[in-house]
Amino acid sequence: MTHRSIHWFRKGLRLHDNPALLAAMKDSVELHPIFILDPWFPKNMSVSANRWRFLIETLKDLDDSLKKINSRLFVVRGKPAEVFPLLFKKWKVTRLTFEVDTEPYSRQRDAEVERLAAEHNVEVIQRVSNTLYDIDRVIAENNGKPPLTYVRLQTVLASMGPPKRPCHAPTQETMAGCCRPWKASYEEEYGVPTLEELGQDAQELGPHLYPGGESEALRRLDLHMKRTAWVCNFQKPNTEPNTLTPSTTVLSPYMKFGCLSARTFYWKLVEIYQGKKHSAPPVSLHGQLLWREFFYTAGVGIPNFNKMEGNPVCVQVDWAENKEHLQAWSEGRTGYPFIDAIMTQLRTEGWIHHLARHAVACFLTRGDLWISWEEGQKVFELLLLDADWSLNAGNWQWLSASAFFHQFFRVYSPVAFGKKTDKNGDYIKKYLPILRKFPAEYIYEPWKAPRSLQERAGCIVGKDYPKPIVVHETVSKQNIQRMKAAYARRSGAGAEQTQGSSDKNKKGEKRKGPSVAELFKKKKK
Repeated sequence: MTHRSIHWFRKGLRLHDNPALLAAMKDSVELHPIFILDPWFPKNMSVSANRWRFLIETLKDLDDSLKKINSRLFVVRGKPAEVFPLLFKKWKVTRLTFEVDTEPYSRQRDAEVERLAAEHNVEVIQRVSNTLYDIDRVIAENNGKPPLTYVRLQTVLASMGPPKRPCHAPTQETMAGCCRPWKASYEEEYGVPTLEELGQDAQELGPHLYPGGESEALRRLDLHMKRTAWVCNFQKPNTEPNTLTPSTTVLSPYMKFGCLSARTFYWKLVEIYQGKKHSAPPVSLHGQLLWREFFYTAGVGIPNFNKMEGNPVCVQVDWAENKEHLQAWSEGRTGYPFIDAIMTQLRTEGWIHHLARHAVACFLTRGDLWISWEEGQKVFELLLLDADWSLNAGNWQWLSASAFFHQFFRVYSPVAFGKKTDKNGDYIKKYLPILRKFPAEYIYEPWKAPRSLQERAGCIVGKDYPKPIVVHETVSKQNIQRMKAAYARRSGAGAEQTQGSSDKNKKGEKRKGPSVAELFKKKKK
């Protein structure tokens, strides 16, 4: 027993499958598990009160779990680069461990912390456990480039074999001989913060549907895994975006904060699938974990992944700036009840179904409002409990047909899409109670209801509920042509294709640009 260790919790806010935590305990006489709360973030980051509540609950749960193995969580206030030199000296630290984080900001931060550790003769141990695989190795196996299609990712992963099995959670026996340096006076200095300390208004909190923490994550996982037939038959596209209770697992917030290990989830599914007929990637639950891996890999390997400019895989589109439309969309005031109900659920509850995300993302970008996916990315970063840098950026590029998905002519209808699974509009009535007295015939298009019906329903469109801010049938067709032009510019057709729809050649005939199919052929070369 020679080491005095710090284990730095960041995303992996759990005890199970935490190899870096186990490494901190090995041969240690003293262990300080810490979480660093940089006061800059709550003051400057756009994050909803719902997500701060989730984090606070997660930290409390983590502290409770550590107490059970004779340890505690130290929540340290300050910037990592400033607090570590102080902690190294104060606690006479010889070892620092943490989970590998692949985001650009995190890599820069961790490199600086490693440098500081070296200056203080502190050993640094990093372990992969936020993802199924070592992302750098995935890219190396693909000739140094990130796989740009799901199928290619599957091919690379098949050559690497299955993910590692999860590590066991530490116990009191694991901690034997490793003392807990906690004093009563530490409660104020190192205790879990409150919403008030973070400058959050409790009145802005939505319903408490998804409590934070590892305990809740494992409870929810166990609950869903008991539904073996449902697990085996699960196909994500066949789940419904507008059920009154979620039609999927809602484990994504727990994955985002690392309350649940991806490897634990993966191998639990392996156990259930064993000897049974089951769905397969990309639509199965295994497939969902691989989608997460896909976007994490893209986030590491593609420069400027969360931006359009300087992003080599992203189509450069001349998006419009319309603050009024952006605000109406984000606040659920577009005049399209299906879209507005989804955004209301997001704002109040912090979670929406992935197909609901498809609908509102398409509406904001290429479908209707022609506003940049980067603006939508910011709103999701603010409101989603499961907002994850790589997944958020990747999915917005996908849904705006800027990268990965190129069938820009397939546009979600803000009316017909919701009707497929909720003809009566019960979902709309739940989140937009002002429309609850509209009959099913008009619930998705209240502006079409006769004035007399609107009066009986107690909701006059244009007064009590907004009129549609755009006419979908018109703008969606215009936007398809705009996307076609953007793709043409990218493929090298250039200004000739862009202007071809309006310019005439010397013979008085319109120049004919390449078809959409031809553009795709060119792109593949």
